Amino acid sequence: MLVITNFIVNFIIVPRPILIVTLQQAISSLRQGEFVLLYDSLGRENEVDMVVAAQFVTPEHISRMRQSAGGLICLAIKNSFAKLLNLQYMHNILYRSSDIDVDSKQMIMGTAPYGDHPTFSISINHKQTYTGITDRDRALTIREMANLHGSEKPKSDFVSSFATPGHVPLLLASNGLLASRRGHTEMSVYLAELAKLTPVTAICEMMDSQTYSALTVEKAQKFANEHAIPFVDGKELLEFSRVH
Repeated sequence: MLVITNFIVNFIIVPRPILIVTLQQAISSLRQGEFVLLYDSLGRENEVDMVVAAQFVTPEHISRMRQSAGGLICLAIKNSFAKLLNLQYMHNILYRSSDIDVDSKQMIMGTAPYGDHPTFSISINHKQTYTGITDRDRALTIREMANLHGSEKPKSDFVSSFATPGHVPLLLASNGLLASRRGHTEMSVYLAELAKLTPVTAICEMMDSQTYSALTVEKAQKFANEHAIPFVDGKELLEFSRVH
């Protein structure tokens, strides 16, 4: 019975080989400055995001996300980095604002329909941008935000180099990542950490121009196969994180 028990335990806790291969492909892609497609789960947003490590972002990346994904291009950052910059969740900023009346505060989203609190903070432009919305401008803002992660004085550099409001929304990953929240924000930052990259990622939801809805998992997987982009299932990523 001991042998059988050990076998069962090992079978349960050891990730499936196919998951390991997928993660290796995703890590390799991120390290090369390429995209990964990331699906959260049926019980959450049920959406697939294009993900790229922010430190490698170029205007071409922004263009591809606009044309192939079509959702909102955002910048996800690790919680500890956000704290160094004294960034707050937007819903908390609004709740604490004395400029918003009590009735209007009823509009503030505490919990999204899929069950989680939103991770939006402020939106920014790098001060060297013009309008902030062009592919070049957004790429600069995103890349420089990633570069800020290695700064010796991140807060002062952040204040002197960026302006708000801007055209790149910041998303603050929950402390503890997937142990606390299982959204694209946390999963993409977790993937960056697995790849030993700066824990700052550019993400964009994939939309379907034919149905005017989010792209289905099946269509996203087909797109991934056609363009040789690794496809990571959030449920499997969560399984991996629990083991490790």
